[in-house]
Amino acid sequence: MNDLQSVALGEADADLVVTGGRVCLPEMGEFQSRDVVVVDDRVAALPEDASPVVGEDTRVVTAGNRVVAPGFVDAHTHLDLHQTFENAYHYAIEGGTTTVVSEVTGYGPAFGAEGVEQFLAATSYLPVRVRAVVPPQPLLDTFEPRRADDEDAEALADLLADDRVVGVGETDWIHAVGRDTPAELLYQRADAEGKTVSGHAAGCSGEKFAAFATIIDDDHEAISGEDVVTRVENGVHAIGRYGSIRDDMAAIGDAYAEVPTAELSLSSDGMWPRELIDEGYMDAVVRRAIEEGVDPADAIRMATLNPARHFGLDDEGVGSLSPGSVADIVLIDDLDEVNVTTVVSGGEVVYNKGESTVAPRNHEYPDRFYDSVNVSPDPEQFRVPADAASGGDEGASGEVRAIECQRGLLSGETTVSPPVEGDELVADPDADVLKATLLDRHPRGDVAERRSDGSSESADSGGAGGFTGFLTGFGLDAGAVATSVVWETPGVLAVGANDADMRTAVGHVAETGGGWAVVEDGDVVAELPTRVAGVCADLEVEETAKLYDAVDSALRRLGADGDRPMLTLQTLAFAGVPSLKLSFSGYADILNRRVVGLTP
Repeated sequence: MNDLQSVALGEADADLVVTGGRVCLPEMGEFQSRDVVVVDDRVAALPEDASPVVGEDTRVVTAGNRVVAPGFVDAHTHLDLHQTFENAYHYAIEGGTTTVVSEVTGYGPAFGAEGVEQFLAATSYLPVRVRAVVPPQPLLDTFEPRRADDEDAEALADLLADDRVVGVGETDWIHAVGRDTPAELLYQRADAEGKTVSGHAAGCSGEKFAAFATIIDDDHEAISGEDVVTRVENGVHAIGRYGSIRDDMAAIGDAYAEVPTAELSLSSDGMWPRELIDEGYMDAVVRRAIEEGVDPADAIRMATLNPARHFGLDDEGVGSLSPGSVADIVLIDDLDEVNVTTVVSGGEVVYNKGESTVAPRNHEYPDRFYDSVNVSPDPEQFRVPADAASGGDEGASGEVRAIECQRGLLSGETTVSPPVEGDELVADPDADVLKATLLDRHPRGDVAERRSDGSSESADSGGAGGFTGFLTGFGLDAGAVATSVVWETPGVLAVGANDADMRTAVGHVAETGGGWAVVEDGDVVAELPTRVAGVCADLEVEETAKLYDAVDSALRRLGADGDRPMLTLQTLAFAGVPSLKLSFSGYADILNRRVVGLTP
């Protein structure tokens, strides 16, 4: 007979008892007046009265009619971007989040399997359960040759046998629908291991979505109630999100009455430092779901039992308070506000009424993780020859293809007519025409070294390791910005009103080992170092938030007028949303799945 049985039978004392609460039973979708009895790190029983098992050494937490729920589970996020989680997790746990399923799209594209291993090592000893999904990006070959060789690909696939790895990370549908992809190695291994494949289906519908549904198990890109229903109809688990990227809780609210609650989970898709401090974590996501009309018991289920079952974490006892479950417990005193007052992680009270026993931690990464931004501010990288334009008269510019910034992550294709200086095209901020450069910083060599045809020149402009094009709609009047925080791409992006400031910004990002740099008249006026793999700050999260605010303020002072200029910049090379993005060899025409150059 195990220790749980003896306590459940009233024959031994509990280690911890939570009394007098309204216990959320996500399996039932209701609240009941129960006590929660804990032995070591497990729930032993849910009696109506636990007083018979309260001994001298039993810790008693009086709930006082507060809601008692399982610890929250984030079904989809990105913990290896912006801020190292070991320096920020305490904010998550104080908001009731005790389990996180994370992509590794920051470390993975540059470091492959080692990136995942370091991510797991850095988060292994936290009082938050962190699970990873294997990044498919090193195997994707839609716009560039795949990064991973056969040995690297096998190493990524082998990670799916790790208990801490719950599946394959998000695949943008353009890479997989109607075409062969080397990432199929990962999908097949996930199937053999009984693990999930996550999709990124933004812009995918109709027969294309049906085809995508034959590959993926979940998707977090539904932005309408109809999108949510479509996913469930096609057997795809729908994950709603509220966080720093988007607020799609209205879609969950619209679909809530039409689909089974069991087919819906909640996620943050990334809660950046400022929002983490000011809004919370999964407590904020649950609150938004309730605001959109989801019954509180169902909202809690979507943030506990449902994601746990989807990713097989229920086998570990996650997502429930049923006997035998892991003792991750959250006390909430106001369901409208989802105000978390007490958190128990693995049977230990780690947060109670403003007092926390958890604090930031440090992890020492390999030296190469701190020296991963090897790019050059060579003037030739930013030069665009005048003959790239078409239709111009002698001495005057014709038109070139350009990216048009639209809403949020979205961008479109347009043409602009940059001025000609000597034999090259230059930016014209007065006409809202900026230069945009993407440089390859992969530690194993630039993209040209991997081309199957042996060519070394990118489309129309730039050398072997990058491409320079044009951008409109961003609104920068002067100066430049550079960042190595580029989604799913081991690159350094620069956008600017002149080449000199762009070069200075790129050089500063390289010197600091990664991050952000805003430059005006040759001077760095705002910066944020992200020296871990070029994408994560290892500062205190409060300091990171202040520096993010400073970069944002500097961009706006220089004329950037979009809603989220930093989000726009870091997604300019992201193939997950339409329709024109940057690649190392030219523009990535997302919907047509081809690389195009400057000349229209």
